[in-house]
Amino acid sequence: MRFPEGCAILFATGVGALLAQGPTAATLPTGQLLSEPGPTFRIADGELQTPLTLIAYGDQRFTDPSNTKQTDPRIRQWLVGQIAKEHPAAVIMNGDVPLAGDNAKDYEVFQAETEAWRDLHLSVFPTLGNHEFHGDPQEDLENWWNAFPDLRNRRWYSAQLGSRVYLLALDSDASLEPESDQARWMEKQIDALPASVDFVIVSLHHPPVADVQQHIEVDHNPRPNEIALRDYLSKNAPRIHARFLVSAGHIHNYERAEVEGVIYLVSGGGGAPPYFVERTSQDLYRSILFPNYHYVKLTLEKDRLHAEMYRVADPEAKILTVELKDSFDLTVKPR
Repeated sequence: MRFPEGCAILFATGVGALLAQGPTAATLPTGQLLSEPGPTFRIADGELQTPLTLIAYGDQRFTDPSNTKQTDPRIRQWLVGQIAKEHPAAVIMNGDVPLAGDNAKDYEVFQAETEAWRDLHLSVFPTLGNHEFHGDPQEDLENWWNAFPDLRNRRWYSAQLGSRVYLLALDSDASLEPESDQARWMEKQIDALPASVDFVIVSLHHPPVADVQQHIEVDHNPRPNEIALRDYLSKNAPRIHARFLVSAGHIHNYERAEVEGVIYLVSGGGGAPPYFVERTSQDLYRSILFPNYHYVKLTLEKDRLHAEMYRVADPEAKILTVELKDSFDLTVKPR
């Protein structure tokens, strides 16, 4: 695959909690970051398989495989291999790629464990999560940019995948409030979408829409920062010629909702410790099965984007397998 200016998404060899005091990811200046118009990366139709398939999932927490408390290395590694077998054109990672962004060795584990993706020349589009910011935020960003050098000086970016699919990879550790640097960039991206684009995938870590919890993991409920994104999409998506799918993580489970025609996924089943979810009436996924280690496969068809959630059937089984547990379609808007 060829990318502008010699980009080769997005692998390189090499290489929580925020600081109680001092700068945080949210307070780092962002005005100087690159935010050029148009897609940051572009892959032509002729360089993509037919049908185009993508995988989205999050919360892998790559780290030393001896750490079995803060992530499940067996599940994490097996899912990487299973995704390789799907042979998607790209893997969209919804944040918390490493366990600790201040530990460069976690990125080395990521590189080692995803070698199969590299061998298959899969494009990888990661987004920043809270675990990417685990120490000094500027040093954490340096580790991130060393691991993904084509993203240097960017905390958010876009990619056009053929003529019909557009990816907006956002940073929910930075402001998404109206008039913020990131929100203005996103609005310009959406206003300038090519007429050929049928589907926009928005990837970020913290979910704009999720089952609001009353008893457990209440600190993972949607925050004002991401609710601002939801409100923007609710107001503006109906006027856009493309359909929107938002894929987030942070909650280590699977959820699906639709708000004003926008599909919102929580896909945080990449290996981090599972979170039980009290499902609300807005959640279109009704299964009571737990845990939900999984990935989401997106397939572009003539008149729709077809989505399938594949869940690890039994995480304790000697031989792991996946089962199809959810599916849905986004149909092309009439022109």
